[in-house]
Amino acid sequence: MASLTGLTFGKLDWIPKFVQSINKDTCLGCGRCFKVCGQNVLSLLALNEDGEFVDEDDDEIERKVMAVINQVNCIGCEACARICPKNCYTHAPLPA
Repeated sequence: MASLTGLTFGKLDWIPKFVQSINKDTCLGCGRCFKVCGQNVLSLLALNEDGEFVDEDDDEIERKVMAVINQVNCIGCEACARICPKNCYTHAPLPA
């Protein structure tokens, strides 16, 4: 199977890399990535003090971090990773 490739405006080869994960330990929850993603891939989720995702109504919320909730919507632009001040993102091309 061939890998997915595209062309830039300048007709250069481009291989999109799709979001795989976000490191919740280093994520600040600043929301910059959420603002640049127009594909509804990300959402801010609550964590308890043990680092487990919890319901928004839970009284034991320690902090909020960004999470990948709709990975299938990712178009591989990597805008989220470029704007992230903590380098939390892991991206990869589609497997060949």
